[in-house]
Amino acid sequence: MRKDIIITVGCDYGSGGPDIGKKIAEDFGIPCYDRALIDKIIEEAGLSKAVMEMAESGSEIRGRSNELKNTKSPTKYSVLTDRVVYIQTRIIEKLADRGPCVIIGRCSDYVLRDRDNILNVFVYAPNDKRREHVMKILHVSPEAADSLLEKNDRMLHARYKQMTGTYRGDRNNRHMLIDSSILGIEGTAKFIESFAEQMFPD
Repeated sequence: MRKDIIITVGCDYGSGGPDIGKKIAEDFGIPCYDRALIDKIIEEAGLSKAVMEMAESGSEIRGRSNELKNTKSPTKYSVLTDRVVYIQTRIIEKLADRGPCVIIGRCSDYVLRDRDNILNVFVYAPNDKRREHVMKILHVSPEAADSLLEKNDRMLHARYKQMTGTYRGDRNNRHMLIDSSILGIEGTAKFIESFAEQMFPD
């Protein structure tokens, strides 16, 4: 398989996408960059968690802010959301430049869309399976799980649309869309790995 492959894994909340991405990275012996890690780097760049959460919802936060005084983002960005997007984009590009990896979420499929070593995957699952997954990993009630699904779906869709102008899970943005409830976490990871090996042979 091509040595510099980068796999981006977008996913519906509760579909197991992050676990699948981490399994792929483990099996291939390459780094995995998830939301938590990328957000930590963004914080270290000078943007607080509160600001990122506002940007996450797709809100435009107008005006300059002391949050940004130590950042290197261009002053031409007058909307704070755009500054968050700019920093996140640069971070994803730099991570991809390091070498082969798996990047989970963060619109990485869009950010890296012009590269020829990318496999873009979107993981989804039926709502009842997503509910079961959320209940299992977070130990919450069905009602709480449904609330989390609704909240995160709304947030992730708004964020992706705000950054890319298109929709999460759009088949035109991905090489593969896969229902994780069919093969499970490990089986789905193996299927994606097989696809990657065929897509990028030696």
